[in-house]
Amino acid sequence: MDFDMLGLAPRLTRALADQGLTQPTPIQTQAIPHAMNGKDVMGLAQTGTGKTAAFGLPMIHALLTAGTKPEAKTVRGLILAPTRELAKQITDNLRAYTEGSHLKVQLVVGGVGLGPQVKRLERGADLLVATPGRLLDLLDRKAMRLDETQFLVLDEADQMLDLGFIHALRKIASLLPAQRQTMLFSATMPKQMEEIAGKYLTNPVRVQVSPPGKTADKVTQKIHFIAQAEKSKLLIELLGEHRKELALVFSRTKHGAEKLMKSLVNAGFTAVSVHGNKSQGQRTRALEAFKAEEAMIMVATDVAARGLDIPGVRHVYNFDLPNVAENYVHRIGRTARAGRDGAAIAFCAPDEIGCLKDIEKVIKLDIPVASGRRWEPSHGDAAKPSGRSGGGRRGGPGGQGRGPAKGGAPKAGKPKPQGKPGGPRRNKRPSGGGRSKTAA
Repeated sequence: MDFDMLGLAPRLTRALADQGLTQPTPIQTQAIPHAMNGKDVMGLAQTGTGKTAAFGLPMIHALLTAGTKPEAKTVRGLILAPTRELAKQITDNLRAYTEGSHLKVQLVVGGVGLGPQVKRLERGADLLVATPGRLLDLLDRKAMRLDETQFLVLDEADQMLDLGFIHALRKIASLLPAQRQTMLFSATMPKQMEEIAGKYLTNPVRVQVSPPGKTADKVTQKIHFIAQAEKSKLLIELLGEHRKELALVFSRTKHGAEKLMKSLVNAGFTAVSVHGNKSQGQRTRALEAFKAEEAMIMVATDVAARGLDIPGVRHVYNFDLPNVAENYVHRIGRTARAGRDGAAIAFCAPDEIGCLKDIEKVIKLDIPVASGRRWEPSHGDAAKPSGRSGGGRRGGPGGQGRGPAKGGAPKAGKPKPQGKPGGPRRNKRPSGGGRSKTAA
């Protein structure tokens, strides 16, 4: 099947062809016909599967066919996204689809001045992409209204719940017409998501192209069991093995991401950081530098875990394991895009073993061990190696090379390094029983 067979407006299919897009992805094939028939749609699919076109093309088709323009301060189609980066990427895609037409696509996000956004909305917008917080700011200032909005899209809706936007969603939905078409797209479907779908969607058609938690087939996964204090040393060593390839490093906290970025720069790498303490301008400049390969490493929090489409990313490092297991899937989905291969390397400190167990439960896979031995909580939540894994040798994505990094492990129980290949293994358990003093 190609886009011509979906019944889209010829002007729209020509715009897609100009971008080299002729065949729809599975989520697009399933969702677009129902959306074009006016049905509410609930789509379940991983990031990177083409969801923007799945909800964007039917709306653009309807607006092109109508041939009318929005009234002042009104919005005909509203797309809500959880992060600025995802909102910007959605906007870029929609503008590419509508290039040469009369349709206006606007973007409103936090981190930039309100004034220019207020001015742009004075003439109305055919499609508005927004983060919930900034949208409420504009509504409170009466810079826009939603009483004539015909379409509502909630993209990455599960992350909006994780980030605490449920109250914002309720307020925004109360300002929308009851008669509208609503589409909800999510990578996972927690119980609360079903409740939202039941409240805001009417007899939705459910489409699903991959089970929740499924990781990309071309991503090679490895994990290093290592003390928190030793992570930076190991990361620098691994990054040094592929200096000419883009690498994305995930940190759990904003402070940790900034500190790690600076340590990488001090080690001679070109690195940038993206996190919530950065202004929108700083985040945009960092992303552009990374895409242009002016900076080969980007250190980020989970604001970069979804929606970012940078095909050149070959390596994703989980420097800190995520607290939300599903975010692991989204993080490593930033590599192996557009049919390419990629490597996902995770570091696990003693107090992260619970996070690892949750992740492996979600992905239904024991991540292969690159170095160290699996930690196992003991009495009093102390951690020590269980001896369950063989503690394979490390050497980056391929799992070959030297043994684990040397250095002072915390008393929580860093496993002893193994002997040379073929030699006896040292299985003596560490004596320390206390919790690791290093913070994740």
